[in-house]
Amino acid sequence: MEIWINPACSKCRSALTLLDAEGADYTVRRYLEDVPSPDEIRQVLDRLGLEPWDITRTQEAVAKELGVKDWARDAGSRERWIEALSAHPKLIQRPIITAEDGTAVVGRSDEAVRDALSR
Repeated sequence: MEIWINPACSKCRSALTLLDAEGADYTVRRYLEDVPSPDEIRQVLDRLGLEPWDITRTQEAVAKELGVKDWARDAGSRERWIEALSAHPKLIQRPIITAEDGTAVVGRSDEAVRDALSR
């Protein structure tokens, strides 16, 4: 199990606290420092069953600078979104937990973190 975190994020810290309390075996990835490649983002999206716009933090300053809210959300625009997430990792929703069964969840709630633990 791997968890993508930003240590400054309260949701990430809560997820880590819950994982520790449950005795989970996991690896921490500080994705702002160890930036995911476009291929890694594609793999995580496949595991999540989501599209890149579903995990984009559109309220971030860089999102506003790029104008992502106005970008098309279709197959033809998917790569543009993925490239933006890799170029600007602050845009990636967090924390993302990859589960043992090959799936992943966005662990913004205790329920989502427990869901990842149960897989």
